[in-house]
Amino acid sequence: MTQTFDMLVIGGGSGGLAAARRSSEYGAKCAVIESHKLGGTCVNVGCVPKKVMWTTSRIAEMLHDAPDYGFSVENRGFDWSKIKQVRDAYIARLNDIYLNNLRNANVTYIAGRAEFSSTNTIRVEDESYQASHIVIATGSYPVIPDVTGAELGITSDGFFEIDRLPRKAVIVGAGYIATEFAGVLHGLGCEVTMVLRKDRLLRGFDDSLTDLVMSEMKRSGVRFILQNSTTRLRRNNDSTLTVELNDGSKIANVDELIFAIGRKPCTQGLNLDVANVATDERGFIQTDKFQVTSNNTIYALGDVTGRVALTPVAIAAGRKLADRLFGGQSNAFLDYDNIPSVIFSHPPIGTVGLSESRAREVYGDQINVFTSAFTNMYYQVTQRTSPTLMKLITVGDEHKIVGCHIAGDSADEIIQGFSVAVKMGATKHDFDNTVAIHPTVSEEFVTMR
Repeated sequence: MTQTFDMLVIGGGSGGLAAARRSSEYGAKCAVIESHKLGGTCVNVGCVPKKVMWTTSRIAEMLHDAPDYGFSVENRGFDWSKIKQVRDAYIARLNDIYLNNLRNANVTYIAGRAEFSSTNTIRVEDESYQASHIVIATGSYPVIPDVTGAELGITSDGFFEIDRLPRKAVIVGAGYIATEFAGVLHGLGCEVTMVLRKDRLLRGFDDSLTDLVMSEMKRSGVRFILQNSTTRLRRNNDSTLTVELNDGSKIANVDELIFAIGRKPCTQGLNLDVANVATDERGFIQTDKFQVTSNNTIYALGDVTGRVALTPVAIAAGRKLADRLFGGQSNAFLDYDNIPSVIFSHPPIGTVGLSESRAREVYGDQINVFTSAFTNMYYQVTQRTSPTLMKLITVGDEHKIVGCHIAGDSADEIIQGFSVAVKMGATKHDFDNTVAIHPTVSEEFVTMR
């Protein structure tokens, strides 16, 4: 017997769960289908455990600085297995919380792998389910390159399975995942080499900020090999790896090689052709601004669409979709402009709006750039230092702010409030007319000239 729902969601990640729960609040009969753990990439092998490890590495930095603040500290070493144990227990608690939240929201949870058997019917093993509205929110997975010995390396998923701190690691990639993992491992005492296909980190972000982060990583001891790639991995007799590169050079005695070279959409086995759901040349599901696919009763959101792969974006898109379908808000959709993001690098980056190069492409000579570069007060009494760079990009005579960026300590917390202002259309005059909080880092945004 086929069970019928108002909404079926394929994928129990942040976006899918948000869509189902919000729809259920409106009275819709909803179900979520998930073949793995609830919470998706973010909760299980993404932003949540990553932030735990980033915080761990930040604590290592503060322990280094503590004597400069007058504390007598004896650091007897770092126990990777301890933080892994408590981190994994935290994730398990979150999995249970997500399940309880579904139950409390009267959303049916279906464990198993979904596939379309028709345009409105989903099969999970031997059971069939139908719905007036079907949402695909299956996320993405990390890419493994087609090179000899690639199976000897790991991806971001495997990073969270490591049971000890590597002595020596190679990270292949230049994006935010590669940058964040490099910072975490190096901060905890691992010798890190990054292999970049081109010549810079974090392409697409503002050059000033990424130059600062890359410079600081180099200064702290992270090694960069530019305009290169891996061609082969070999296992040595002592269980370490030898990494062979495109230019013929080798990196020996590597404990872990991490591929962080991109992600692909999780659409395998869904039978999208049966559902008449189109994908782009990279395999991501195409949608309009309302998250509607080429089949107008099937929707897609989150990483599987290839649009701004951030957890809060998927959640917001899922809720907007529910508002439109069941909440009487016929024109509800997520505005993808001015979405803030953070890179948990060392130092971190916080950004919202256009980079300087992108602003020049869009507005030409109409833009003005305001910057402030300084050393955080925290480092005025420490031997270790780290710079801060803050940047505002404005347009026109009214100096409307179209870009707001920061690299430095607390960037991850500071950017949220200023994102509200940018989203509301704030001008440089609005910032100038705001009284500063002193002494803080964030005051520079309202005092720079």
